[in-house]
Order: sequence, then C-alpha cells, then structure tokens
Amino acid sequence: MTMQTSVSNAALGLEQTKPVLLVDERLRVEHSERHWYAVYTCANHEKSVAERIDRRSIECFLPLYESARRWKDRRVRLELPLFPGYIFVRLALIERLKVLEIPGVVRLVGFDGHPTPLPMEDIDTIRACLARRQYLSPHPYLHRGQRVRVSRGPLEGLTGILVRKKNRTRFVISLEMLMRSVAVEIDCADFNAHPALLT
Repeated sequence: MTMQTSVSNAALGLEQTKPVLLVDERLRVEHSERHWYAVYTCANHEKSVAERIDRRSIECFLPLYESARRWKDRRVRLELPLFPGYIFVRLALIERLKVLEIPGVVRLVGFDGHPTPLPMEDIDTIRACLARRQYLSPHPYLHRGQRVRVSRGPLEGLTGILVRKKNRTRFVISLEMLMRSVAVEIDCADFNAHPALLT
C-alpha cells in the first residue's frame, strides 16, 4: 500500500513538472535561434555602437545614406543613418547582454519589455536597395497605400508602397515595428501597367 502510494505520487509529480520542462525547453530553443533585432541607441551614437558591436563578432547592419549639407562657405556630403537612433543586429537572445552592456545602447526594441524579431524580408529589402546602389532616403512613415511588387529593373522582386508626387514616383519601404519609412525614386516602367495589389 505504501509502495503504491509513493509510486503514484512520483508519477503524479512527473506529470506536474513535465509541462514546465516543455516550456523551459521551448524558451531555450527560442532564445538560442538567431534573428534580426532593432537596437535603440542614444542620439548620434549609431556609428560608434555599430563599431563596438562589430568588434564583438556580432552581425550588425547600419544602413546609411548620403546627405548634402552646407557648412559656412562650403557644401559637404555626410553619411547619415537611414533610421536615426536605430541599428540592426542578428543574434540569439542568449547573447543580448553582449549588446546591452555597450555604452550608447538603450534597449532592444520589442513589446511588453520583450525584444521582438524583425521580419527577415524587411532587412533583405533594405540591403538589396543599398547593394544595387539605389539612393534611399528617410520618408514620413506610411502604413497604408498601394502595395506593389517591382516587375523589372534594379529593384525587381521587391515589395513596398507606391507613392506618386507630381511627376515623380517613389517606392517606400516601411518598418512597422519602428514606425519608420525610407524611400527610393523609381521609374514607372519598372512596374506592370496595373501593379498587382498584394494581399
């Protein structure tokens, strides 16, 4: 009788701890997978933070664009962050302290205090534009508009929001998590006559 009770309790104990172990294992796997995250930095610290992250052998992406500025009697061209105050890192969450302890880093961007991965296609689209030497620049945030897929030209295959202003057409890429957008001027010929709306 005593032996049966102890066996039953042991079995009951295993049944009670099993779901906890499964949750812990799931969290361990999630925290060990590499994803892209946005890092929020102190103002004007993007480049120094990116350099320090790179020294720690963590994949880092700081998209820049050229801007002409007038200083006293001369004009200069500066490389500025496309997303001021943000850089992107690809890491597993178990490595996040390597980033968070760097001077100039405020936090990893997320919801309810938890870092949230960025969609891989967002990073791929921005990288593709830069790699194809398309001139990207910051744009007011857009979350609505005619979504199109580029059918030909240097941005073929990319998707974004089409904006027409006067005689110019701009292709806008929005990062919803950051509520930031960037844009590139594009030739209307690079779209089909009736760009397909993406669902």
